[in-house]
Amino acid sequence: MRLTLRQAEQLALKNNPRITAAQLLALAGQQAAREVHAAELPNASANLTAVEPHEGSRIAAGGLNNPIIYERAAAGVTVGQLITDFGRTRNLVASANLQAQAQHEAQLATAADISFAVDDVFYAALRAQSLLDVAQATVSARQTFADRVQALFSSKLKSQLDLSFANVNLAQARLLLLDAENAKAGAFANLNALLGFEKQQAYTLVDENAEPAALSEKLDDLVASAFTSRPDLAALNDQYEAADRFRRAERDLMFPTVAALGTVGDTPVRPDQLSPWFGAVGVNVGIPLFNGFAYSARAHEAGYRAQAAEQQVRDLRDRIARDVQLAYLAAQSAFQRIAVSRQLLQEANLALDLAETRYNLGLSSIVELSQAQLQQTEAAVGSANAQYDYKAALSALRYQTGQ
Repeated sequence: MRLTLRQAEQLALKNNPRITAAQLLALAGQQAAREVHAAELPNASANLTAVEPHEGSRIAAGGLNNPIIYERAAAGVTVGQLITDFGRTRNLVASANLQAQAQHEAQLATAADISFAVDDVFYAALRAQSLLDVAQATVSARQTFADRVQALFSSKLKSQLDLSFANVNLAQARLLLLDAENAKAGAFANLNALLGFEKQQAYTLVDENAEPAALSEKLDDLVASAFTSRPDLAALNDQYEAADRFRRAERDLMFPTVAALGTVGDTPVRPDQLSPWFGAVGVNVGIPLFNGFAYSARAHEAGYRAQAAEQQVRDLRDRIARDVQLAYLAAQSAFQRIAVSRQLLQEANLALDLAETRYNLGLSSIVELSQAQLQQTEAAVGSANAQYDYKAALSALRYQTGQ
């Protein structure tokens, strides 16, 4: 299965369970906002009541009233409507809407986290594949050299020391090959997990961006972009605003509540002294007087939580500015390492060719050739790492700036 970076990101956003969980939490946040908004809408309920009392009985315990219980059967509707609570419910609704919006931003932040993780693992897998190619080529070259030295040793043209060095170099190359194979298998296991697959899948990774360009953006512009584009910062801002609106709502508990209530219904079965229908409307004003300072404590608690949320926003902004700067510096350094590592590889290849020529002519020892082989392998590994280190650094910079 051929897999590009874009396809890997799309698969992860489709299959990864963290994405689905974030989407469900965002939907739950929307329903929570509707629950709070319900307090502003009328409440209507229907009632069906039938009573068969003991003759001549009254309710005599459990209350201050003493009503007569009549035999009756009735049906009616009761409607209640909040008139005003001086802003408390409105602030609660606003707080719930902001919390739902924050949950939506958190969903976007989760998607960004998954995409960045996929990029990182994708480039790690490409790096591991490149290192595996280097290791395989190194094993092949050193195996050929070791076979040649073995033949020369058998012909008494080379010493035991030459053969030992050749075999040591071959063993080192095989160890490099084992490490590269294990790194590739681990990278593909991580990639499968991010793509949401329990069973291991085989991929042929396709690198569409073979030669990424150097950075052209300025650091200040990238920091400003991060402040406006990072979904986690937007979510934290929404949470702070939600906490502030909830603080206002808790403060408004001190104010009165005005509500209207109306009921109407029919009484087909009733004593003669009762009307065939009933109805009433009324207005209730609830005024809090004293509840053990509970309302003031709730208002102070909400205020402190709002202030804490504000400081969390400041802390995240500071960390974003730092992370963008570090990612920018890392990307610049990684880009510069590409040219240097390529030049180093060219020089190491040339040095290896010269060392092999001198060794074949008998002008140098196996030690000089072994050193040249080691340096060439390290230069090849560094060159393979440099390219994908820069791509991974660019991905990290895009993540830190919210792109």
